Amino acid sequence: MTPPTPAFRGNKAALPTKPCAACRRPMTWRRRWARTWDEVKFCSAACRRAKSARG
Repeated sequence: MTPPTPAFRGNKAALPTKPCAACRRPMTWRRRWARTWDEVKFCSAACRRAKSARG
């Protein structure tokens, strides 16, 4: 599967990013998230756990 941006030619700066819902750090698109990029909210399992513990 290829990244959603046609400009990607090995240049990681061209990949889409969005902020993590818990820590607000930017997350860069990953091949593993290709099919679910719109649903990805957290950058890691630790952020997912921390967000659900807060409320």
